[in-house]
Amino acid sequence: MKTLTLRIYLTVVAVLLLFAFVSSLLFQRHVASERVQVRLQEQARAESSNVERLNAWAELIQRSLPAADASAPEQAAAVREWSDRLRIPLALHNAAGERIWASDVYLRREQNRQQRGLPVHLDDGRTLWIMRGMPRAHVEQEAVAMPAQPPVSTGWPRGVGLVVLLALLFVAVAGAAWPVARALTKRLNTLKAGVEKFGSGALSHRVEIIGKDEVAAVAASFNQAAQRIETLVRSHQTLLANASHELRSPLARLKMALSLLEGSEGPQRDRLRQEIHTNIGELDALVEEVLLASRLDAKTTSGALEPIDLLGLAAEEAARVNAQVQGRAVTVQGDERLLRRALRNLLENAQRYGQSAASVDPLEPQISVQLHQAESVVELRVCDRGPGVPAAHRERIFEPFFRLPGHAEKASGVGLGLSLVKQIAERHGGSARCEAREGTGSCFVLSLPN
Repeated sequence: MKTLTLRIYLTVVAVLLLFAFVSSLLFQRHVASERVQVRLQEQARAESSNVERLNAWAELIQRSLPAADASAPEQAAAVREWSDRLRIPLALHNAAGERIWASDVYLRREQNRQQRGLPVHLDDGRTLWIMRGMPRAHVEQEAVAMPAQPPVSTGWPRGVGLVVLLALLFVAVAGAAWPVARALTKRLNTLKAGVEKFGSGALSHRVEIIGKDEVAAVAASFNQAAQRIETLVRSHQTLLANASHELRSPLARLKMALSLLEGSEGPQRDRLRQEIHTNIGELDALVEEVLLASRLDAKTTSGALEPIDLLGLAAEEAARVNAQVQGRAVTVQGDERLLRRALRNLLENAQRYGQSAASVDPLEPQISVQLHQAESVVELRVCDRGPGVPAAHRERIFEPFFRLPGHAEKASGVGLGLSLVKQIAERHGGSARCEAREGTGSCFVLSLPN
């Protein structure tokens, strides 16, 4: 009983055996009760028939008896004659209750059974006593007059037919229960094999969903969990591969600057020190962004949601890059540290890539922050006057380590800033997108639920 299939099958069979046993017991009790009822009815009919017969005999005997004032021997002789003729135990008492005559059989039965039989009161005051019980001769006569109905023969001894019927029912249900139990556990075995295959490294493997029962629900849940795990693992693999690639450049520059620092003096030495500090800062920023992206992917950030004044937050961060802020005060529920990081990344991205030598309006700031509130969404727009993002790249620009062609050589950064913005927005139930700005430039829109 180590497999689920066998346990389910044996459970069904055990329930079937219990059902058969209880059904047999109830059926037998019902049959016995019916037999008792039939027997009682037959006894009642026989008793009624005996009483009617005895009354008829008493009336017949009364008509043929001598009168009450006849001598006792004459009356006794007449009663004896009827007792011998009908073969019935009889006794005759006078009006005073004194016994005139009684047959020997009547006396013996009266003595053995302590009873006097059935009294029949005659019209002249005498009492004729007729002992209960039908004489054998009359029983034989009725048996001859009423031919017995032959019992219906089933070919089986009594009770064997019921046992055979229940056995056939048991075999039929037991045979039908095995395919059902096997089909159920087969799907479980398929699910088990799928989990083992996924655990062995086949992250793209999914199990087949059959039906709409609990097993199908477990299979669907497994597929959803497998999809999330595969996405997370692929994301981490990509992040690790890109991070290792991006670390090479500042490390190589650090190595070269340190080798040149030993023999340098004066302004050259100061310049090399500045280069070393710049590369260290770039490495620190890269490591910080990689760790934050990993935590957001794994949903391990523990910031508590709290009311945040988005306009005040935007004003603080915009002041760092001399950006203009427009809009009314808006409060959203979120993690202030993450939202501040997302806004700062957008502003730094606009400052890095969105500056234009020739502005459309010289008086208009090149970087602006705009707040728009709708019924259920708050939009924070960071707009610049740079060359803009081509339409073909507006989706890919939010991918980790993606940078527009030519930007990697002209500006610093590793391509994780906008990816973090999208992750933070999705962490708050929102989204991030890039739109073209009227005139020139781009607008990065951070949408948050209100």
